[in-house]
Amino acid sequence: MNLLYLECNMGAAGDMMMGALYELLPPEEQKNFLRQMNQLGFDGVTLTASPQQKCGIYGTKMEVSVDGAVEGGQTHHHGSGHLAHEGHAHHHSSYPDILHQISHLPLSEQVKRNASAVYRLIGEAEAKAHQTTLEQIHFHEVGTMDALMDVTGVCLLMELLSPDQIFASPVHVGSGTVHCAHGILPVPAPATAEILTGIPIYGGTVNGELCTPTGAALLKHFVSSFVPMMPMTITKTGYGMGTKDFPQANCLRAFLGSDLTFTNADGNSDNHTRCDVRLTPPSDGEHILSLSCNLDDMTGEALGFATEELMRHGALDVYLTPILMKKGRPGQLLTCLCEPAQEASITELIFLHTSTRGIRIQEYRRHKLSASYHTKTTPYGPVTIKQNDGYGICRQKAEYDDLARIARSQNRSLLDLSQEISDSE
Repeated sequence: MNLLYLECNMGAAGDMMMGALYELLPPEEQKNFLRQMNQLGFDGVTLTASPQQKCGIYGTKMEVSVDGAVEGGQTHHHGSGHLAHEGHAHHHSSYPDILHQISHLPLSEQVKRNASAVYRLIGEAEAKAHQTTLEQIHFHEVGTMDALMDVTGVCLLMELLSPDQIFASPVHVGSGTVHCAHGILPVPAPATAEILTGIPIYGGTVNGELCTPTGAALLKHFVSSFVPMMPMTITKTGYGMGTKDFPQANCLRAFLGSDLTFTNADGNSDNHTRCDVRLTPPSDGEHILSLSCNLDDMTGEALGFATEELMRHGALDVYLTPILMKKGRPGQLLTCLCEPAQEASITELIFLHTSTRGIRIQEYRRHKLSASYHTKTTPYGPVTIKQNDGYGICRQKAEYDDLARIARSQNRSLLDLSQEISDSE
């Protein structure tokens, strides 16, 4: 199984990710990639890959120039989703405009689906941060082209590299504040924080924005799990350089390699079988924690609020199980699953929002299918499709929020609508 691991010790931005993935290609494929990107049909827009050195480390700096001017700024790159001011001198592109541009690119349908899904994540986060709708989001012209090239480039590189599974480290987001079109915002910026919901992040001593909305959306779309680096056989390493200089090398590192062992049905090693293999974990697998407690003195409303708050703060799952406690009292077993790095914060939340005096903690290891998203065009408008892959399995399912919105507007049964969209080509 081909694995891709992204090390986000200095955050993530679209240009950094594109540079790291670009370095994983053979030299001839690198030339073809740049040629293909520069023939997308964007007038006056050029992508270049330049060698760059930071803190003694050499990598690739990907630069997008618009009419000869290289986009730059306070962050790795900005403009990837900030709302336009009214009366701004430049032309602005709306979210539907961006999707229209993507749909007409001379690229494969898979690349265009991935790029559209990434932009949906950015647009929805910006809409929520600015208390508006997806249709009202507008992007600055220069920043739009910069981000569009970054998103498209990463999606194309993912197709060229074709990893079976993609993992990443927890994401360093930086600290302090960042300047944007609306003023000075805390790091991570509101839209970035929204996209990173459910992803393990951390701050640190680096003063600045390390993770941009584009970088966050690309990670959320492509990465199946955010974990410490697992045992793997590395075949190539790539370094994508950021714009700013810090005491620590400002780069995103990508490792391409393979897992250590495959076994087929008869137990023999097989590094070529794909459909019939089952992954033999090289160590003890991916670890998660289960935090649980017994509760018999809380109302249904209070329990519901506690589960909502735990999920809102990044828990992997929260559920309640009816139990019978001492003296025949009915109660509830609250179970919260989380990443090991979240143990302290989840513990505090359980004590804050429940009446328990003690929490039990168990460690589990798990195997999971990788998740990806793409947008499907239907007679009722675009619908987000979630696809789960791995272990010879491939499943697709329309996202509930989109189905519910259409079912209400069409006065249709959710089950019938789901079946119709699933059956449509």
